[in-house]
Order: sequence, then C-alpha cells, then structure tokens
Amino acid sequence: MSGIVFKDIVKRYGDGPGAALAVKGVSFQVPKGTLTTILGPSGCGKTTILRMIAGLELPTSGQVFIDGREVTTLGPAERNVSMMFQSYALFPHMSVLDNVAYGLRMSGQDKAAARARAVEALRGVGLVGYDERLPSELSGGQQQRVALARALVLEPAVLLFDEPLSNLDARLRREMREEIRALQQRLGLTVAYVTHDQSEALAVSDQIIVMDHGVIAQAGTPQELYEHPASEFVAGFMGEALLLPGTAAADGRVQLGALNLQPRRAVSPGAVKVAVRPEAWRVVPEGQGMPAVLRKSAYLGSVLEYTFDTELGAIFVVSPDLQAALPVGARAGLTLGSHGVSVVEAGR
Repeated sequence: MSGIVFKDIVKRYGDGPGAALAVKGVSFQVPKGTLTTILGPSGCGKTTILRMIAGLELPTSGQVFIDGREVTTLGPAERNVSMMFQSYALFPHMSVLDNVAYGLRMSGQDKAAARARAVEALRGVGLVGYDERLPSELSGGQQQRVALARALVLEPAVLLFDEPLSNLDARLRREMREEIRALQQRLGLTVAYVTHDQSEALAVSDQIIVMDHGVIAQAGTPQELYEHPASEFVAGFMGEALLLPGTAAADGRVQLGALNLQPRRAVSPGAVKVAVRPEAWRVVPEGQGMPAVLRKSAYLGSVLEYTFDTELGAIFVVSPDLQAALPVGARAGLTLGSHGVSVVEAGR
C-alpha cells in the first residue's frame, strides 16, 4: 500500500460512551503522487483527519499507513510528513533563508548544507533573491511561498495543507492554488489538502472526499462529485446548487414544475430532489419553459446575476448573455441545459 491509507479510523474525544465522536469509522486511500482534498463544512472532521495523518492526533481505533508502513502510534517526527498551516507559522525574527533551513538544522544537518538546500527550495517556489528578508517584509503570497519551501525542503513522503489559501485575496488564491497544483504534479508529491472552499477543491484535486459529521458522504473525482452527487448533502455542498422537489416517473423522466427532464442516471420512481446550479438555467422568451418574473438583477462584468420568481419559488440564475439584459419586472421563461443538473432520491 503506497501513499496514505486510513483503515476504519475512529476518533473520540473523552472517555465513556457519551464522549464526542469526531471521526466515525472512516476508510480511504490517497494514492502515491496524487492530491486528495478533504472537503466539508466546519465541524465535519476534516482537520481532525489531517492531524491524524500528521501524528498530531492519535486515532481511538483503526490503522494509518504511509507508504506501506503502519504509523498509527508514531509521533510527527517519525512519519516523514510536512504540514503547511493556515497561519504559515514563520519565525518573525528569522530571515527567509533561515526559516526554510530551520527544519533541516533541527534534524542535524550542518549549516552550509542546510542553507544550500534552502536556496534551492526558494528557487523552486520563485523566491530567488529573497534570502535575507524578514517575513514582515513580504506580501501574503510571498510568505505562503516561504512556508511552502520550508515544507518541501524536507522532502517529505506526504505533504499536508490545512486551509492554506484562506488568508489570501481572490486573485492570490487563484495564483497559489495553481502553483500548489503545478508543484505537486511536477514533483510527484503525495498531498492531503483540507479546505471548505468547493471551487478550490475542484481546481486542485485528483480526488475529493466530502465529509459530513465525521463520516464520508462521498469520494470521487471532482467531475464525479459535481456531476453525479450521491446525496442531497453532496449536491448542495458541491457548488451553489438549489435543491428543488421533483417527481420521477416509471419511464425515468423527472417532472420539475412545468419542466420535464431526462436524468443522466436512472432513479427510482417517486419523490426526488433536483440539484440545479445557477449556470444550468437558460432564459428564454415568455411563453416558453417555466414562467418567471425577474425580481433582482446584478451586472458583474462577465455575467449577469438574476433572481426570478417562479412556481418553484425564487430561482437564482447566472447568465452570460450580456447583450440581452432584462429589466426588473420582465416576464420570461426558464429552461434547463444538460450541465449542472443532478437528480438524487429524496432523503438521501
């Protein structure tokens, strides 16, 4: 078994049958050389899982393997794992070079060799010439690159990220997630990545594990989770989906208000939930599709955001048609495209 393997992991805080269960019998694998994102809302257990991979928490029961070696009871120093924290945790009184070399020096490497490897690590993250600067003299994105170089210089078997982009603005978040993904692929790193941001998870991952109250709600590729959610929870969490009640007929078609659609996967006849993402709606002339009245409109430069009143309630729509902007109060119709629509059985 290579990469990271969790087998039937349980994490309970406290003693006795009433003690809080943070992780409830979780099993998964992060294949060697791939990036898996553990995604979910606050309190779902994702950070606890990351800390158990690092050895900062020990499981109550179950087994943890890294590169085929059981590490369940080993401490962080015995696991060959590096972790990059949300706060970066840089030493403010040390230069950039000394921050990156710190872990090597603590492991017994002599100063000259440690500094030479640190210089190479800084080159790898695009920080040539920043050796003698203090962290306070760097931007947020540059500080994050220093923290990444400090993690990479140790040549870990596994690299862990705990909400690494949450302190950055939108443009820097996009740049850094691209950089992290490029480095991971170029160096063949095994990475476990924790975030609550769905777009971030979709952008960087080979595999996404969606957590819900200490259990795995669904695991799969970004495309699988986005296009084929297994439950209402996953459908609502993966992107800004609106869950609407529908009815599946015996022939497999689904009635959604005035609309009739053919799901891409078969569902049992009866009540279903249809998860519709804002980009799936098509605005058509009045008299076609489902009747709708425009109540709100916002121009965002590249798209228009609409809110329509319909028989199904308020519908949020993202339209790329900037040339045909509708005025508030306009009557129109709504139909559905094929992308961004998922059907799940009600109650799942």
